[in-house]
Amino acid sequence: MLGVTAVAVVGVAGLGAYNLYTGLTGGNESPGHDGPVTASEVRTTAHDFLAAWADRNDLRASQLTNDAAAAAAALSGYRKDGHVSKLTLKAGRAQGTQVPFDVTADISYQGTRSTWTYASELTVVRGRTTGRPLVDWTPAVLHPKLTAERPALRTGLAETVSVKVVDRDGQELTEDHYPSLGPVLTQLRKRYSAATGASGRIEVWAAGASGKPATTLHVVSKGKRGTLHTTLDARVQSRAEEAVAKRTGASVVALKPSTGEVLAVANSDRTEFNPAFQGATAPGSTFKIVTSAALLESGEVTPGRAVPCPKTISYQQGMTFHNVEDSENPAATFAQDFAASCNTAFVSLAGDLSDGAVADEAREVFGIGLSWHVGVETFDGSVPTGGGDDKAAALIGQGKVQMNPLTVASVAATAQTGTFRQPVIVPRSLISEKKATAERSLSPAAVQQLKSMMRLTATSGTAARAMAGLTGDVGAKTGSAEIDGQPTTNAWFTAYRNDMAAAAVVTQGGHGGDAAGPVVRDVLASHG
Repeated sequence: MLGVTAVAVVGVAGLGAYNLYTGLTGGNESPGHDGPVTASEVRTTAHDFLAAWADRNDLRASQLTNDAAAAAAALSGYRKDGHVSKLTLKAGRAQGTQVPFDVTADISYQGTRSTWTYASELTVVRGRTTGRPLVDWTPAVLHPKLTAERPALRTGLAETVSVKVVDRDGQELTEDHYPSLGPVLTQLRKRYSAATGASGRIEVWAAGASGKPATTLHVVSKGKRGTLHTTLDARVQSRAEEAVAKRTGASVVALKPSTGEVLAVANSDRTEFNPAFQGATAPGSTFKIVTSAALLESGEVTPGRAVPCPKTISYQQGMTFHNVEDSENPAATFAQDFAASCNTAFVSLAGDLSDGAVADEAREVFGIGLSWHVGVETFDGSVPTGGGDDKAAALIGQGKVQMNPLTVASVAATAQTGTFRQPVIVPRSLISEKKATAERSLSPAAVQQLKSMMRLTATSGTAARAMAGLTGDVGAKTGSAEIDGQPTTNAWFTAYRNDMAAAAVVTQGGHGGDAAGPVVRDVLASHG
């Protein structure tokens, strides 16, 4: 009989030599005895099996069973897949051919450690072909809850890391309440869960062929829910969700010009792609904010300078440009051209700028094309340098100019304050990458002039209907971007009101003021 103090521990020196056969049959060179196994055979076989198992000698332990191949695989999987770093086995008093034993397993998984103790048992039988005393192999030897259907033991992440994402005031943001935040919340949790101190639930479980968690055998770590603070504002986000839900293909972004903090981001389309941050399409006449800044800083124009607005125009005998609905105003000033979104007037000024002037202004002052580190994946705009038709098209936000609501909202914010502040959606302290910084601010004179033109647009220009009734420091710009293959233009609208700037696009929405304007207005109206 095995006494309660008989212990098989790590290391088997002194146990004596034990012949192993090259085959996996558990055979012996000489025939074994017939008849039931004796108490001495039970004691010796159990002792040697437990000692070999504890000593990580899977081959030796497996050949002390009546199914060496299955035992070898299971013993190896127990240690490897179970992440068992140390094993201590203590045999109890035998009950006939059955030997109970206590298991103490040290589990180490991704820096988390736990000591797992449980009881199991083995049965010693006589080999049918060899006559040797052998452990009757079943998965239950490793743990009593392992079965033929669930024979494997696994240690791993049973529940994913749980991170509560909250707005700037601590209100929880969930996909149920804010549907279009789905892809944003997923990225935020993936990037910053470690910074919140969150950890997933780690378990040891009995697994079937799939290896997925089934019967829990031991909890290594219960896990800890983390809290991730963002710059979002639940009230603004809610209004943005409602605004885009009224239209197909709508996206909007709102941020604080004074800090660059993103207050809301919403898309009507429910996909993993976030067009408000990742989209890349022509911004149309909303880009005239950048073009105007370049022209104003060059000294070539002022808001009051006469710049006629003909129905059509070509630059350097290239392609012909026209205005929306072929409108014209031969007596227009530059400010009126801006407020009425006259394409031909802007194209007429192309010769006053070098081929790289607008691209330089976009990068040096507005930060467009720099590498932004917002906290989630973004496309940060592109304004290529070019001459001829490319240059003329770029002046009105067409051609190869590519932006999205995030970058256009940032342009409006920069126009209001005169200084580019890279947008962020989480506290800057969480972002390890260096933030994008523009080379210079907009000149004070240009800030004053540009804001006066944006205010004119908001009060009596193409943005007036959408902005009606909004008080405070307001400014706006509309846009209608022609896209190859689309019968209807994309509608754009950007505006600021006090310390909030927003931009929206509605694909194939037509006029910016009619389709995208109400989206931006609803967002700007969310704060008094």
